[in-house]
Amino acid sequence: MKQVNQINISIVEKARAFAIAAHSAVGQRRKYSNEPYWKHCEEVASLASTCDSATDEMLAAAFLHDVIEDTSIGISVIEEEFGEVIGHYVWKLTEQTRPEDGNRAKRKSIERSRLADAPADVQTIKLADLISNTRSIVQYDPDFAKVYLNEKLLLLEVMTKGDRYLYAYAKELAEAGLASLKSNQTKEGKTQC
Repeated sequence: MKQVNQINISIVEKARAFAIAAHSAVGQRRKYSNEPYWKHCEEVASLASTCDSATDEMLAAAFLHDVIEDTSIGISVIEEEFGEVIGHYVWKLTEQTRPEDGNRAKRKSIERSRLADAPADVQTIKLADLISNTRSIVQYDPDFAKVYLNEKLLLLEVMTKGDRYLYAYAKELAEAGLASLKSNQTKEGKTQC
């Protein structure tokens, strides 16, 4: 019997296909744009790929960063399919708190502490995630953006190991978003007088 040739795809391509399938299987779409959710994962991986420190493991984890949080796939499947390093990155990027851990402020504080100890590659992926989310939240949900941006500025204070360019960009977006919201609020206040 003739042996079938194995197709050798990269771990990044495999992670991309896995993320597309996982998020599509649950019909997940972006909250504000209604795009397929995997487009967000692709944007995060694309941002992470601009870093000098980008590795295949880091980019694969960027594609997979929301799979555990948003689907029924568990960490053991990620580790089995992609190995311990990528599994570790994805686990670190997965929000660990639950409503029973306290109110939103308490849960975000717990997450900040956890992410402060994360390795540089994980923090870099998280910075790319913040950039992607900030863009859409500021554009489509200014009321929530006020809460979100303040939380992200606090998170940025402890994310000191990630890529410095993505860090600067994430901080710039958050600060500009808050300034824009304040400016719009001031304008609205003047027109109501």
